Amino acid sequence: MKRPFLLHAKKAVTFFLLMQFTFLLASAQVSYFAKDDLNLLVSGSSTLHDWDMKAAKGECKAQFTFTEAGQLATITELSFTTPAEALKSGHDGMDKNAYKSLKTDKHKNITFIFSSGKVNTDGSINCIGKLSIAGVTHDAELFANYKINTDKSITISGNKKINMVYFNMEPSTFMGGMFKIGDEVNLKFDITLHK
Repeated sequence: MKRPFLLHAKKAVTFFLLMQFTFLLASAQVSYFAKDDLNLLVSGSSTLHDWDMKAAKGECKAQFTFTEAGQLATITELSFTTPAEALKSGHDGMDKNAYKSLKTDKHKNITFIFSSGKVNTDGSINCIGKLSIAGVTHDAELFANYKINTDKSITISGNKKINMVYFNMEPSTFMGGMFKIGDEVNLKFDITLHK
């Protein structure tokens, strides 16, 4: 008499645990998105003066998991794309030279595709992924800080130093070669992601 009851009890417990596990899987990863509302700043130097190029266009997708307390626990996906020609300096001649270095006639976008990452308790994120610039792709590590806003959006900000020669780009020259852009640039980003 007890065995059928125990069998039914075991089935009920197994079903309950399976449902809980399925629910956790379904709710564990939360998708976030940003489009054309980015703050990107590329800064560099030249033999004449320092320079900046800014862009707001682009797309970023991410997936996170959270603790029961609502804190960020893990990052499971991140992709970023911006049109290279969305970068603007405010000077047509400089933009034209930059686009030539970026080879935008053949390679329209700058992209980062997530491979792995870690959310740290100090409010920072480490990500490793594939960074593609001017048609060349390399493994890259990004360090960023995150903030969960009152509306539950997440702001991610950080910077990444990039050597143009490493991506087979020739630093621009102008005024007949009298002035030259430095090999290294700094990409600063500030992106707010929404559900």
